Amino acid sequence: MMPSGIIALLTDFGTADYFVASMKGVILRAMPEARIIDITHQVPPFNVLRGAFVLWKAYKWFPPGTVFVGVVDPGVGSRRKGLLIVGRNYYFVGPDNGLLSLAASEDGVERVIDLGALSPGASSTFHGRDVFALAAAMVARGVDPGSLGPPAEISVSLAVSGAEVKGGSIRCRIVYVDGFGNAFTDFRGEPPWPRGSQLEMELESGEVLRGRYVATYSDVPRGDIAVLVNSEGHLELAVREGSFASLHKVAEGTRLVIRPARGTWRRPSRIRAPPAGAGAGCPSASGRPRLSPRPRRARSRGPRSRRSSSCR
Repeated sequence: MMPSGIIALLTDFGTADYFVASMKGVILRAMPEARIIDITHQVPPFNVLRGAFVLWKAYKWFPPGTVFVGVVDPGVGSRRKGLLIVGRNYYFVGPDNGLLSLAASEDGVERVIDLGALSPGASSTFHGRDVFALAAAMVARGVDPGSLGPPAEISVSLAVSGAEVKGGSIRCRIVYVDGFGNAFTDFRGEPPWPRGSQLEMELESGEVLRGRYVATYSDVPRGDIAVLVNSEGHLELAVREGSFASLHKVAEGTRLVIRPARGTWRRPSRIRAPPAGAGAGCPSASGRPRLSPRPRRARSRGPRSRRSSSCR
């Protein structure tokens, strides 16, 4: 695989400190022509799963040969390994704590390198600068990955799954909340309900919400709940022009059950024929009056009988 010269960074450092700038400085000293892209530096501190999810959703849109550096590393300086993972299409550099695992496993792992050989002399609190940034620059400029350390294995792998479908119900959990407050669940694919279905969402708190399964946010009125399959294939819960997470006090990890709403009326597939002998003028199932032949008047000199006004 030919490196693209692009190095993409993801950290929990924020942007108020000098940490990200230090990493970029190391990269540019080793490879002045590097193109450095910031995926995000706003991963919540120490939240490895969220960082792994963001990297997983972002990596595939980059050119092949991109080097990804992930630093969400609460175990920095401990015995955890630093890794270079060579995938089928991309390189991944970071700690062996699961941060790289979702993206790397989807891309396909071909080689794993232990970066411990770069650690002597490195700070015990800033491997992002002293180990991972340097390794990324070396790979991006074409250095053989095998020269950076011995073969290794990935020790920690994460998974975003566990949703269960039973009948028309889905038991799932929220795995990601985006900046709009939309909640991604761990269910992926098409759910078992037709579009337009009225749904109930029972949260683990016991609260029951109602929404509708639709194609996009604008298919529901402002302020209503939309349940939809989003651009990443996840079943998502959203409030049109609002924040589902804030309004309903949910967060990543919240468990819930989504099912068809109780008492949901379903339109019959066809209109039944009117019963034999139904009177003229009685409304049909379509709302239009039924037409029937005009009854013949009986020839009688007695008083006329009144016709019943009820429709049966």
